[in-house]
Amino acid sequence: MMNIGQAATASGVSAKMIRYYESIHLIKASARSGAGYRTYVDGDLDALRFIKRSRTLGFSLEQIRDLLSLQQNAERASADVKRIALAHVAELDARIAELTAMRDTLSRLARQCHGDASPDCPILQDLGPAATPCH
Repeated sequence: MMNIGQAATASGVSAKMIRYYESIHLIKASARSGAGYRTYVDGDLDALRFIKRSRTLGFSLEQIRDLLSLQQNAERASADVKRIALAHVAELDARIAELTAMRDTLSRLARQCHGDASPDCPILQDLGPAATPCH
């Protein structure tokens, strides 16, 4: 058994986030010592590491909740896990497309801006009518 600080170090999840995950019931409430301190066992650390890795991959808390539930269900269908993963891939693809479009637009506008002492600035013109000089 370990306390929350030790669990945080061992899992790579901060103590604050561990308490948060407990408060939203993403993980089960920790056991308590006789003095009322939270205590954790290896299974708790496995769940915390699972959450940390899932967050690193960009899964939402609801997706992680579903994935944890599937992980803990020996009767699960791998198709359910794959469905969640592919839905997340589609979300990532959409975000990548949006970010790419923003980058391309800003790059084009920056190329059009002379970047000199002239007040004419295509970047500000594109952003709206209340343009101010670009230097």
